[in-house]
Amino acid sequence: MAVPKKKTSKAKRDKRRATWRAKAAVQAKKAISRAKSILTERGNFVFPTRQDNDEEE
Repeated sequence: MAVPKKKTSKAKRDKRRATWRAKAAVQAKKAISRAKSILTERGNFVFPTRQDNDEEE
């Protein structure tokens, strides 16, 4: 026989959402940092630059 599930408390819900948002904030910060390093051409990043592509052709 099916039994209704208990309601999740607001505290548990807020804790899960806070964790999710914190992880998203870390990823966003990394993405911005990588983008800045690519634009200034100062970082050692995996993506090749335009000059590397021209030399191969």
